[in-house]
Amino acid sequence: MERSDREWLDGAEAAFQARLHEGKALAAGEYLAWRWDFTARAGQLPPPGDWGIWLMLAGRGFGKTRAGAEWVRSIAEANPAARIALVGATLGEARSVMVEGESGLLAIAPRWARPDYAPALRRLRWPNGAQAQLFGAAEPESLRGPQFSHGWADEIAKWAGGQAAWDNLMLGMRLGDAPRVLATTTPRPVPLVRGLMARIGADVAVTRGRTADNAANLAPGFVEAMAARYGGTRLGRQELDGEMIEEAEGALWTRDMIERCRVVHVPGALARVVVAVDPPASADGDACGIVVAGIGGDGRGYVIADASVAGMRPEGWARAVAAAAMVHGADRVVAEANNGGQMVESVLRAAEAALPVRLVHASRGKTARAEPVAALYEAGRVAHRGAFPELEDEMCGLLAGGGYVGPGRSPDRADALVWAMSELMLGKVGEARVRGM
Repeated sequence: MERSDREWLDGAEAAFQARLHEGKALAAGEYLAWRWDFTARAGQLPPPGDWGIWLMLAGRGFGKTRAGAEWVRSIAEANPAARIALVGATLGEARSVMVEGESGLLAIAPRWARPDYAPALRRLRWPNGAQAQLFGAAEPESLRGPQFSHGWADEIAKWAGGQAAWDNLMLGMRLGDAPRVLATTTPRPVPLVRGLMARIGADVAVTRGRTADNAANLAPGFVEAMAARYGGTRLGRQELDGEMIEEAEGALWTRDMIERCRVVHVPGALARVVVAVDPPASADGDACGIVVAGIGGDGRGYVIADASVAGMRPEGWARAVAAAAMVHGADRVVAEANNGGQMVESVLRAAEAALPVRLVHASRGKTARAEPVAALYEAGRVAHRGAFPELEDEMCGLLAGGGYVGPGRSPDRADALVWAMSELMLGKVGEARVRGM
């Protein structure tokens, strides 16, 4: 049963009560300011449940270090028998970030329960007898032998010791009734992180978060500046939004390839602009892929908008196509007509009678049509003006030789992109048949 605030204050920690008896009373406000459960965001507090590993995957500046330090502090102050492993990517980072940093254990310790820090011994000792020892994952053998009741592993995605350091840490978690480990990291698709994610729901509980969640505690304008510069890119999605960005083996497009093709502005005016459409088979099915692209004066193809829509009836997505054509001054709408050519023609004409529409009929699979377009990217002949996360995810899910590994059931956006670039830069591709309307 939860206690009221009054009951909680009446049962405050022994250290606080001792200072009251000594006549060195702390103001209630000062004491409450040190209570992490009063000041933390929900995402920084331990998740409920009987977990053995708490995996915190979040963007930079989310407050992972503060959350880790406060979790260790709560354990140490409550359990004199606690023996805690503090493992950073290197021993130097364990010291400078986890212990001595602005959000480290020394900075967040209240003066009545401050641990004694012995850097030469790589050890912290709290007044009640709880202890923590520092390690660097770059020296995984240093974790062989010691045993612990709890552990905090920081930035595991960049551990040079990787799996060996993690395994030695876990083999040492053999003290107490229920050993627990907190792993804090910005997500990267390394084997150690992927392995832990595969166990979510079993013995691993996960917390996710974005840099923007902690905007109130960051420099003014930082979140906005980072979003303007990196928003939607692979780096921004990983480092700011805390997303795990995976690479599919054998994909036609890689994240690095797309990043190399990203630009902020199109040099000069576009010579041609097309809107390409991959219509859904039904209103309840896949999205309607709508991609706007153009040819620059330099002969390079530019993707300038992803106007795709989902969950719309034909008249709805047709209006979205017409709007995209008008906004971007398109001279052609290219629409795949395999799924009901007459329907595609009629709904586009109903949305805007003057639309210059070209229907294309594909006799090859999506991946086969995409291969020559991917080759244009490889040669640096296509660029993305800005970032299109959903489109780019689909592109990276198309596999050479056939196959699609997601997201979603079908690469509707990517297929529209392929039709756009085929129209602009390749003409009739393979066996695709084109007829004007």
